[in-house]
Amino acid sequence: MFHLGWFTNFSNPPWNHAWAGTEGRDWPRGRAHVEFVQALERACFDYVMLEDSSMVSDAYEGSTRADLAHGLYAPKHDPVVLAPLLAAATSRIGIIATASTSFYPPYLLARRFATLDHVSHGRAGWNVVTSSEDRAAQNHGLDGLPPHDERYERAEEFVDLVEKLWESWEPDAQVLDRDRGVYVDHTKVHTLDFRGKFHASRGPLNLQRPPQGRPVLCQAGGSPRGRDLAARHADTVLAMAAGPEQMKEFRDDVRARAVAAGRDPDAVKVMFVTSPVLADTVEEARARADAARTPDPLKIEVALAHMSAVTEIDFSTLDLDAPLGDLQTNGHRTTLAQFLKHGRTAREAAIGWLTGNAHYVGTPETVAEAMGEDMAAVGGDGYLITGNIGRRFVSGITDGLVPALQRRGLTRTEYAHETFRDNLLEF
Repeated sequence: MFHLGWFTNFSNPPWNHAWAGTEGRDWPRGRAHVEFVQALERACFDYVMLEDSSMVSDAYEGSTRADLAHGLYAPKHDPVVLAPLLAAATSRIGIIATASTSFYPPYLLARRFATLDHVSHGRAGWNVVTSSEDRAAQNHGLDGLPPHDERYERAEEFVDLVEKLWESWEPDAQVLDRDRGVYVDHTKVHTLDFRGKFHASRGPLNLQRPPQGRPVLCQAGGSPRGRDLAARHADTVLAMAAGPEQMKEFRDDVRARAVAAGRDPDAVKVMFVTSPVLADTVEEARARADAARTPDPLKIEVALAHMSAVTEIDFSTLDLDAPLGDLQTNGHRTTLAQFLKHGRTAREAAIGWLTGNAHYVGTPETVAEAMGEDMAAVGGDGYLITGNIGRRFVSGITDGLVPALQRRGLTRTEYAHETFRDNLLEF
C-alpha cells in the first residue's frame, strides 16, 4: 500500500473555462477549499499540503502584469488561516500549511502550529520552507534573502528551536488536580534559554504539548542541503522525479541520509508529485496529453512567468528558440534544474514544465496499474497529486482513480487512526 496527498494552495481555482462556476470570485471565503478537502477525505487521502508565498512577482518583464493577469502568485491567501476551517469540516485528513523560516519568528510559529494541532485534534502539519524570492523578503523588511546555503543553515537552527519549544511541556504537565488546586505541574514545564547563531528564545511555550507531540513536518527541498534538512526532521518529503529510476534514486538518497542522522528511514515518507491525465479510454487520455504538449503562447507565458517568479530570472528577455545556456539562481535551484532538463530552449523547457507532472496517462484502471507497478519498483511511499481543484479534475481522481487503486489494495479504504502522524506511519 502507498499514501496519497494533494499539493495546492489557498488561491483561485480554475475560473476561465467552460466548467468553471463562481469559484473564481468566491474562493476567498474558503468554501471551495472546504468542499475539495472533504472530497479528499472521502477518498481517504493522508493529507492536503497548502503551499504559500508572500509577494506579487514582477520578475517577468519587470512588471506585475503576468503574475496578476494569470493569477499566478497573487492573489493568494494565508494557508495557516484556512487550516482551522478545513479541520472543522473534516475528521481524519491531515492538513499541512506552509510557513517560512525566513520570515516567521520561531516562537510565534511554534505556538501557532501547536494551537492548530490542538484544534484539529492532532491533524496539523508544517511545510518547512526557506523562501526563494527577494520580493517576498522586501515585504518583510529585508533587502533580500540570504544566500541559498545560509538560508538552510538558518532553517536547521529554526526547526531545532521550534521542536524544543514543542517539547518544553511534558506530556502529563496538565494535571487538573482539584484536591491540591493545581492545574499545571510547574515542574513539568521547562525553560530553554536557547541561543543559537541566528535565533534565540527563553521558552517555555505557553500552551500544552501538541497532541501529536509535534505537528507533522513536511519539506520540499531537492538540493543537498534540502535533503539533509528533510532527512533530519521531516515526516514527509515532496519530490519531483520522472520515472521509477529517478524516484528510487531520490528516495534511497533521503533514506540513507535519515539513517546517517540516526533516524528510522521508514519514518520519512517520500511523496512523488504527479498530475494524472484521465479519460474514459486510453486513446482519449493520450489525445488530451498530446494537446497539452502543444500549448498556445499564453500558456507558454504562464510557464515562463512562474519560473521567473521562483528563480528571479526574467525569462521574457530570452529568445524562446535559442539555447538557454547556463542559468544560476539564489532562488529555487532544484526547480530551475528540473525546468532546464525539459528542453534546450525556453520554449521547449516551458512546454516540458507544463506537462512534466503528467507521468500517468490513461483510464483510471490503467493509471492505477501503472502507479502500483512504479511504486513497487521504487519501494514506496506514495504520490502527491497536483492540479487544479476544480470539481471536474478532483472528481476524476477521487471518484475514478482512487477507487481503482483501492480495488487493487494499493491505497486505504478507511483511516485506522485519529492523528495525522499515526495514519502516515501505518504503512
